[in-house]
Amino acid sequence: MSNEYLDARGRPRVVITGMGMISPLGHSVEESWDNLLAGNSGVGPITQFDASVFNTRIAGEVKDFNPRDYMDFKESRRMSRASQLTVAAATMALADAGLSGQAPEPERTGVLVGTAVGGIERAFEEVDGYHQRGPKGISPFGITSSLANMPSHHVSLMSGATGPISTIVAACATGTQTIGEAAEFIRRGAADMMYAGGVEGLINFAAIGGFSSMRALSTHFNDTPERASRPFDKDRDGFILSEGAGIVVLERLDKAIERGARIHGEVLGHATSSDAFHVAAPDPEAKGAIRAMKWAIEDALLTTGDIDYINAHGTSTPVNDATETLAIKQLFGERAYAIPVSSTKSSMGHAMGGAGTIESIFTTLALGRGIIPATWNYETPDPECDLDYVPNAPRPASINVALKNSFGLGGQNACLVLGKYSPEPR
Repeated sequence: MSNEYLDARGRPRVVITGMGMISPLGHSVEESWDNLLAGNSGVGPITQFDASVFNTRIAGEVKDFNPRDYMDFKESRRMSRASQLTVAAATMALADAGLSGQAPEPERTGVLVGTAVGGIERAFEEVDGYHQRGPKGISPFGITSSLANMPSHHVSLMSGATGPISTIVAACATGTQTIGEAAEFIRRGAADMMYAGGVEGLINFAAIGGFSSMRALSTHFNDTPERASRPFDKDRDGFILSEGAGIVVLERLDKAIERGARIHGEVLGHATSSDAFHVAAPDPEAKGAIRAMKWAIEDALLTTGDIDYINAHGTSTPVNDATETLAIKQLFGERAYAIPVSSTKSSMGHAMGGAGTIESIFTTLALGRGIIPATWNYETPDPECDLDYVPNAPRPASINVALKNSFGLGGQNACLVLGKYSPEPR
């Protein structure tokens, strides 16, 4: 492999050649992106169950989703919502990558799709079935459809990919970690192509009830749901639960060029770390987040001075946003104030296991199209959150390298360094 296809450590360069998404902002990458830039919110009243008994009655739902648009109806009935959303996003990603039918080299093509919870609603259905009808009320597909690895299975099945396959379950860090780990499969020679991403289909009574009991969700904006997700704003009062799926096609650079693929961007580096602190609260000194960002930049063979934009985790919870701001300031020093930082969760809420991939796709588009998405609903500055959050309007900017942050429950941190594609290695 010639040098232009390798990084400075001699590892194969990994590029993004396909992107697919289904989100509260739209049923495609382009529709979601256009609504994101326009400031159209994907947050609204919950329709998937009766939420009237909860203090939070709003969420970011994927609206008007019909699985039959993407898959056989009989097969879709045996899937969880997470698997259905994943197949939809994967169908779009493969089409975007110019792939039709089976993977070009099935044994050299792998799948790595993650989820925080998976198809838990199917397990609830089996409990209800048992209580109503006894053992006859339990479906033979209940267990299989609820498993966390089923989204990966269904992508493998639909695409014919028979190479490496795995599932990452890392709470809110999932969708970012899957891209980094999938890139590593290619770097170490285990695959030439990977279908990677994250998903969540979690708008149900248990999720809303559980996060409400934790006092983690916004409760002040039920009547104005479009204003509820407000990362870094002083009046933020919790996050908005949402759902969705993002899938990317990652490819070894020389293989992508060989088949004439369109290249959206490049995965330059990744890292994970643990807070080892608390099941839900971040380390107040932000040491875990700092480590993940630092190690991802080092893995990309870059320095903090090379980062042009940060797509923040930015959940809209009081503690998380302040801690992420602290982490950025600690790592970047005075330069932190010169780096635009924005949270796309302000438009669609937090899709848990799907968030990191959806946001990585938005970050890749920002790099390729020269426009930074805004942090919407930023109205009242918070003295603890005093960086440039790109408030309330997208910003044209020439950016080449971006950092994507995801920090999850259990103190799991994942960061990606994404680059605007250049034929010359950095």
